[in-house]
Amino acid sequence: MRFTNTQQQNIYTVSRLNNEVRLILEESFQYVWVEGEISNFAAPNSGHWYFSLKDAAAQVRCALFRGNQRSLGFLPKDGLHVLIRAKVSLYPNRGEYQLIADHMEERGEGKLRRAYELLKQKLEAAGLFAEAHKKPLPVFPKQIGVVTSATGAAIRDILTVLKRRYACVPVIIYPTLVQGATAAPAIVKAIQTANCRNECDVLIVARGGGSLEDLWPFNEEIVAHAIYQSNIPVISGVGHEVDFTIADYVADKRAATPSAAAEMVTPDWNELLQTLNRQQQQILRLVHNKLSSSKQHIIWMQKHLHQQHPKRRLNEKMQKLDFCEITLFQLQNRLLNKLQHKVKEMEAKLYRFTPEHKIQRLLNQMNFNQQQLSACMSAQLIRKQTMLANAAARLDALSPLATLQRGYAIATTKDHHVVRVANKVKPGDELIVKVMQGTIYCEAKKIEE
Repeated sequence: MRFTNTQQQNIYTVSRLNNEVRLILEESFQYVWVEGEISNFAAPNSGHWYFSLKDAAAQVRCALFRGNQRSLGFLPKDGLHVLIRAKVSLYPNRGEYQLIADHMEERGEGKLRRAYELLKQKLEAAGLFAEAHKKPLPVFPKQIGVVTSATGAAIRDILTVLKRRYACVPVIIYPTLVQGATAAPAIVKAIQTANCRNECDVLIVARGGGSLEDLWPFNEEIVAHAIYQSNIPVISGVGHEVDFTIADYVADKRAATPSAAAEMVTPDWNELLQTLNRQQQQILRLVHNKLSSSKQHIIWMQKHLHQQHPKRRLNEKMQKLDFCEITLFQLQNRLLNKLQHKVKEMEAKLYRFTPEHKIQRLLNQMNFNQQQLSACMSAQLIRKQTMLANAAARLDALSPLATLQRGYAIATTKDHHVVRVANKVKPGDELIVKVMQGTIYCEAKKIEE
């Protein structure tokens, strides 16, 4: 098959085809709103976000560039249900069409959860959850008000529990919507009506279980303020045990279910009977104890009257007088002994200041000093004698006589110079040799060194 020149001019490259398709898509779709679930979310270092948006039957690739992320109040993740505003485009490198998003918002339960947390933080900061504002519940309510749907399962459960536990209490129902867009204003109106009529002394605000969206009217700010401003104590019994609403935090008491709220607001009839029986037994014991105490008191009064008899009191006075007399005698003896001791001390002090005592003290001191002087002189004499003996011994050790006594001799010349070396003497010289006993005069015959 051959192509003409005109046909050859209309042959597209892949790049040209992708670029022209991209232009067609971008011109055909200005902006579209697309809802779906995020999958394959990626956030590379460039700061751009890439993800797929899918529903039950299809998916499309999306991109959200870094400059458009500032207005988002949450971080996207896989599984999050969102609504995006985007331009339809095509990525030429892969030939895949994609959505270039410039806005994203949460949808479904995720959005409600976020709104719930934001409102909870706001009201907590405003003090609506503070324990100081919680009102106590009446122990025995005279009339109970219930704000709920008149046809729902919650009112049937509440009435069943009240009939079983406390059938004598009247119940006033303030019917209201508990689900839907208009439910929150209706709940507020019912609470305000109950406060204006002031017929009951406790109020139950309740509904059965459901999804977060079903329970949402009880997470509205206007409902929270209506409960907070209520002059009647409010018990919140919304949903199941795992469900927590804003109304639970603002209410004076939170019950896990509507039935639990009915149990919380009323005393149990059987428990009351048991309490009355216990109190009756307690009163009987108190009466018995009071009678026994009165009997003991009468016996004590009789003994006390006997103790107050004049004769008994006279004997006690006489005994007290004897005791005082003995005590006075003991005090007198102690005082006399003290004075005698004082006199002896004064005599001893006076004796220490008499001349005789002073002379005796000086004589004793003189005798002591003489003994000390004699002892010092004896010790000094002994020390000097020892020193003399030691000096004589050293002198004797150094004396030439001691050397002679050991058998040695001292040779001197005729002019009395000691001969210490042999070369100082010549043959024929006269020598004087001193020995231990006597002196020898001799002449040197031969000299040997």
